Amino acid sequence: MSKILIVEDDPIIRQTVEYALRCAGFETLAAADGIQGLQLAAQQLPDLILLDLLLPGIDGYAFAEQLRAKDKDVAIIMVTALGQERDKVRGLDSGADDYITKPFSVEELLARVRANLRRVRERQVLTDEKVIETGDLAIEPAQVRVTVAGKPARLRLKEFQLLVALASNPGLLMSRQRLASEVWGYDFLPSSRTIDVHIRRLRQAIEDPSAFVYIHTVHGVGYRFEPTPKAAS
Repeated sequence: MSKILIVEDDPIIRQTVEYALRCAGFETLAAADGIQGLQLAAQQLPDLILLDLLLPGIDGYAFAEQLRAKDKDVAIIMVTALGQERDKVRGLDSGADDYITKPFSVEELLARVRANLRRVRERQVLTDEKVIETGDLAIEPAQVRVTVAGKPARLRLKEFQLLVALASNPGLLMSRQRLASEVWGYDFLPSSRTIDVHIRRLRQAIEDPSAFVYIHTVHGVGYRFEPTPKAAS
């Protein structure tokens, strides 16, 4: 049974979400502020965290950043009433894997939870023992390890999964919908912004220290993995 931590200061929302998750067969933990949430996360090691953005103690941004410094694998879905793009992007940058905007339906919440848990549990794109070497990049899927020009690159789990999905299909146009399916487990694409932010972070990690450009944008469609020397590009 998957364990889900709900970090939400609104008692009505917290209790409603907790009830819905328990009815769906999940084990739940709940915290009313960021500090208590971090303590529970460290003690109970949940599989997924539903994280409100506006919290007393420490907000969701600081929560995600502090948690990610210790745990890169736990799935984090940020739950926010803020609809501005900059707020969503900041949430993803701070460590969230996905976000959902209030108000939301129970059906949508459960679909997001199941999809993110499935990808963490199965890690289907990380099962290949074969090392991918291209340009000055070396990817070891089974070890969840990447080096650029011989030096380790620091990637979050979703960024690593994206990289493996792209690098396993060199030269092939990967649509956002396909990436959403392979990396997030979504049958539909709730928001391309989530993918775009993770791609930006991935580029910074593997291309900034590299002599190559690896990921090319096909505007309006998706991305193509094709190592190109920076001098040529």
